[in-house]
Amino acid sequence: MTPAGGTTVQDHVALAEIELCGELIIAASAADEERLSQDRIDEVLMGLGL
Repeated sequence: MTPAGGTTVQDHVALAEIELCGELIIAASAADEERLSQDRIDEVLMGLGL
C-alpha cells in the first residue's frame, strides 16, 4: 500500500528478515533430512554475511 503523497516506505530491517527467511526456506526445501542441522543453518547465515 502506498502512503498518501505517492512515496513508498521501505523498512530495511523487515526486508532483511524476509531475505533471511527466504534463504532458510530454500535451504530447507533442498535438504535431504527432515530438519536443517545447526551447522547447515550457520552455513546459510554465513552466506548472507551474518
